[in-house]
Amino acid sequence: MSTFEIRAVTAADHDAWLPLWQGYLRFYKSELAPGTTDVTWQRFLDPAEPMHAALAWQDGRAVALVHWIFHRSCWTVGDYCYLQDLFVAGDVRGGGIGRRMIEHVYAEARAAGASRVHWLTHETNTDAMQLYERIGDRSGFVQYRKLF
Repeated sequence: MSTFEIRAVTAADHDAWLPLWQGYLRFYKSELAPGTTDVTWQRFLDPAEPMHAALAWQDGRAVALVHWIFHRSCWTVGDYCYLQDLFVAGDVRGGGIGRRMIEHVYAEARAAGASRVHWLTHETNTDAMQLYERIGDRSGFVQYRKLF
């Protein structure tokens, strides 16, 4: 495998990010209104927003994305970091990029003074869970939700 670099997105990266974002949505059989995707992208570029994004680049091509959000907690003085989205292009999976993307978020969270990084995955995402079991701890909590 050739080397890759991870870096924060810039306004010029939209066309590289969008196909990965669409691939991620397809993976989870989801659709979003184009306006939601547009607002999400703009939030990544706004330094006042707690939302962040990075891309992994390999041979001049974006091959993975990761999104994370800093948020308050009643349990700590510092923020928590929610790793919301992680997607690696199918043709480069299994090469360590997913792990490096998570480690990138770990480093960003530490630098920001967050006390933890947490994330969710679907119970059917067993390939990713093999990685998650090695680099994170299961909390034992079950998520419930009510959509509006």
